[in-house]
Amino acid sequence: MILAADRLEAQIAGGLSPIYLISGDEPLLTAEAADLVRARARAMDYSERTVLTVDRGFDWGELAAAGGAMSLFAEKRLIELRIPTGKPGVPGGKALVSYAASPPPDALLLVLTARLDKRVLKSAWAKAMDAAGIIVQVWPPDRSRLPVWISGRLKAMGLQPEAGVAELIADRVEGNLLAADQEIRKLALLLGKGRAGQEDVARAVSDSARYDVFDLVDALSMGDLGRGYRILSGLEGEGVEPTLVLWAVIRELRALAAVTWAMSQGRDERQAMSAAGIWARRQPAARAAIHRHGREGLLRLIGQAGSVDRVIKGSAPGRPWQVLADLATAVAGGIGVSQRGAA
Repeated sequence: MILAADRLEAQIAGGLSPIYLISGDEPLLTAEAADLVRARARAMDYSERTVLTVDRGFDWGELAAAGGAMSLFAEKRLIELRIPTGKPGVPGGKALVSYAASPPPDALLLVLTARLDKRVLKSAWAKAMDAAGIIVQVWPPDRSRLPVWISGRLKAMGLQPEAGVAELIADRVEGNLLAADQEIRKLALLLGKGRAGQEDVARAVSDSARYDVFDLVDALSMGDLGRGYRILSGLEGEGVEPTLVLWAVIRELRALAAVTWAMSQGRDERQAMSAAGIWARRQPAARAAIHRHGREGLLRLIGQAGSVDRVIKGSAPGRPWQVLADLATAVAGGIGVSQRGAA
């Protein structure tokens, strides 16, 4: 069965399927869907958990071994299989088909993947998952529905948003749900429960957001590495998710790369920046980064950001905040090795 994420809670309330595959590229909603399954599993005495991450060289025999293992500590087991790319390959596809053909009665398989397109959903392994369990597709709300989503989250936190509040937050976060969730939680901490007005949003931003991912992007684009390190350390200290920081940096790099491509096709710089969503206030910083790196340099930085993403997701070794610092160094035009302790 293929299920939309907003129907998952109702589905698991009636009992758990032997297999759940959660597919999506939106970190917040994907994590929340997975947490729903984990919580329900704990409530149903799935007290032993095994986590397998598919990376280069992964032995797919580990999945069969986890499914067939006898538990010494629990009668029911949760097997969590993470496939960051959403592409298990031929050996992985065969292993998943084999598992789905006869799921262990005492185990629950939770598969987490990137968003699966229609072609992948027609593959033998995806069809096997569908036949034996539930495929949950996570789709973020589009820009027109984002204020409604934000308003619902505010109300769930006990806040009553006045007219324009949800739209103000939506404009600030520019579609990133992790950022929206962070803003909502700041408001809840500041106000407790009750009315939330536009002036409260402005105060929450100034009082609570001492360090901001957008400030980080501006500092790095301008080549101000010292300020960039201070902001990055502050974000880490405030418990901001590394995924949110990386999203802001990647978003900027892609926008800058789009500008360089448009300019190579003869488009005016300001028009190219506006088309890429870089408005007048931010254009000096964007211009500085473009002049410092050029198109080829920006593409290399996007590749480095992809490596950081793999570390954050756990599919490559490394420390998330350290590789973020190395990326920040490269974006600001530094020497490529972070020296945050000296900043």
